[in-house]
Amino acid sequence: MARNRPTVADLQSLKGKRQLSKLRVFSLEEAEAAERAGIDIISVPYDLMFDPRFRDAAPTCFAIPGDERIKLGATTNEILRMAVKLRAASADAMYCSASLQTIRRLRNEHIPVCGHVGLIPAHATWTGGFKAVGKTAESAAFVWKQVKDLEAAGAFAAEIEVVPARVANAISRRTPLIMISMGAGAGCDAQYLFSEDVLGSNRGHYPRHAKRYRDFAAEFDRLQNERIAAFREYADDIQSGTYPAPRHIVEADAEEMRKFEAYLSSEGY
Repeated sequence: MARNRPTVADLQSLKGKRQLSKLRVFSLEEAEAAERAGIDIISVPYDLMFDPRFRDAAPTCFAIPGDERIKLGATTNEILRMAVKLRAASADAMYCSASLQTIRRLRNEHIPVCGHVGLIPAHATWTGGFKAVGKTAESAAFVWKQVKDLEAAGAFAAEIEVVPARVANAISRRTPLIMISMGAGAGCDAQYLFSEDVLGSNRGHYPRHAKRYRDFAAEFDRLQNERIAAFREYADDIQSGTYPAPRHIVEADAEEMRKFEAYLSSEGY
């Protein structure tokens, strides 16, 4: 059955009714795969969001663009200008881990904002680095305050990253925000993974919450070995004279070739 692209209101109406799926995609092929697989929400790099083919690939996925370039050092006005361009390119919302002032400004311009609480990679120095946030009552209260601040600033959703599951569940049940779990358990409103982790194409560290459903890294290695073998066979064929074979070339008519050679001789060649 065909589906329509959900609105913010549609997603909010599903809170507490069913878990949403969110996936970070990096290419048109991955966006199309997410669409065909029925993924609800996709996180999209800016360059992909601006690709005119994007909505052909993923017409009904709720798209929240997010990009490293805008996380640090950008002013509120720069982020707002980018958000307006992204909305014009069919983005449904904007990921923003900048100041509450910036989030409030975006909301005032009717741009839906997805914030971030718990472990925020761009701000991890304030919470002790890349580790869980909310394991003590004090730090759990800090995460709760982050959520309440986002509510007040006008965000409609928040990623909640590497927070104990029971803490995340308690928070999710007490906020109208759509809470998107990245390593924060099943008690939130959505689950979020990166495509490279799901596909097994990541050759580096896999976070605790990641689950690999395929082993693309092994497949890439197999394809690279096949690529090398094909190139080697091609080079060997050239040296042995096997390539090009008669079927790879065009023959000239014998009489026309005789005339051409006579012409070259008459010219002194």
